[in-house]
Amino acid sequence: MNNKILFADLDHTLLCDDKSISEKNRAAIQKMLERGHYFVLATGRPVESGRIVAKDLGLTSPGCYMIAFNGAVVYDCAADRVLHKSSLPIEVAQEIFDRAHKAGIYVQTYNTVDIVTKRHTKELDYYVERSHMTYKLTRRISDCLDSEPQKVILIHLEDDGKLKRFQKANAAWAKGKCNSFFSCKEYLEYCPVDTDKGTGAQYLVKLLNIPHTSTVAIGDEQNDIPMIQSAHIGIAMKNGIDDIKKAADYVTENDNNHDAIAEVIEKFIL
Repeated sequence: MNNKILFADLDHTLLCDDKSISEKNRAAIQKMLERGHYFVLATGRPVESGRIVAKDLGLTSPGCYMIAFNGAVVYDCAADRVLHKSSLPIEVAQEIFDRAHKAGIYVQTYNTVDIVTKRHTKELDYYVERSHMTYKLTRRISDCLDSEPQKVILIHLEDDGKLKRFQKANAAWAKGKCNSFFSCKEYLEYCPVDTDKGTGAQYLVKLLNIPHTSTVAIGDEQNDIPMIQSAHIGIAMKNGIDDIKKAADYVTENDNNHDAIAEVIEKFIL
């Protein structure tokens, strides 16, 4: 049997705008798992937040995996075990915090279970509402970190141009220290150098010994582009940004509110 693997972004790809999943998408995922294929949630979210979604979707059986933190963590949902992890040095994370603070932009990172940030803002409330995570406020981020973090994220809810200017202004400093990209127009993410959803996908394909010709990936945003480019068939959502559509082999006929994942599973997996 030709076991295939599907890497699917979470927000605005698998999930509807209201963060629910359609019954048709849910049924299609279960059908592919029953036939021995692999399903991978690929998200910028932390492992803790991704676990909540995986459990809700019933994605805890063998064949279910997760790429979290935009590729910095690869996680076996069935075994509840981290398979691979890469991290940002504390001093790099701290420097991003300092630069963001100087620019007047909200910034946060994570320990094993919590959001870690310096102040309570509307951006923190916005993120907590969507991730259902707890948080810790601290004057010095290292005081709340039990190990090196997997990413730092800057959030601005009104002016994505401010985030773009920050990324450009700090590009020379970041080179060789970390990788930066947008996961949506409000989120500018900094991850370990040479780390993205594509490297996470490549790690899992190698681990599971899956031929490249059996790999399919789908997403909607800039941070999904490395993942769809690493797959044999790279798919962009109908509701995706123009850049990912240009990079894709196929663009879905349906959007995230109308069963696009089921469309992809029927067309390319089953």
